[in-house]
Amino acid sequence: MENRLLIRPETERDYERVEQITREAFYNVYRPGCTEHYLVHIMRTHADFVPELAFVLELDGELIGNVMYTKASLLDGAGGEKPILTFGPVSIAPAFQRRGYGKRLLEASFERAAALGYEAIVIFGDPNNYVGCGFVSCKRHNVCSEPGVFPASMLVKELRPGALDGRLWAYRASSVMELDEAAAQRFDDALPPMEKRVLPSQETFYILSHALLT
Repeated sequence: MENRLLIRPETERDYERVEQITREAFYNVYRPGCTEHYLVHIMRTHADFVPELAFVLELDGELIGNVMYTKASLLDGAGGEKPILTFGPVSIAPAFQRRGYGKRLLEASFERAAALGYEAIVIFGDPNNYVGCGFVSCKRHNVCSEPGVFPASMLVKELRPGALDGRLWAYRASSVMELDEAAAQRFDDALPPMEKRVLPSQETFYILSHALLT
């Protein structure tokens, strides 16, 4: 019997489960512990949150994944500004990872984002996870984090081909991404304990997140 997959908007009754999945999906991956579940918790009340692009994924009635978006912007050297999007966290419960569910969730969200009139998405992530969803190096679209700086982990997807038109753009993220680490730790401490561990994936993340394209 084929599994029943449903992608639908997040509702308030999903909040606790979404935060739990996010915590389980990210714990010890990029650092001992994680802060992504705290970001999810505070993002929903931030001015840059895009509630129309908060989706959850259900498999046979069980909520196993989610994605959330915030507004961001690209600035050109002439004072122009283009409103764009970034997403994250995008989470799939560990028992269901590497089965294509995350890609299906993202592709559904891309369709909705384009329908809302957004023209591009910029994220920071492992290219191995996102090039299959149409993301390319930031340098291919001349998008930098600051003049002359093109992080290897900064990836770009045009939702409308040609939207970025080759000019030099500087990426500006939402202020919601500037997390209070102490508040994030207090939030995590109030949850059922999980073991913090040092894993090889954390060094891989450190190398990738500090690598620059020339």
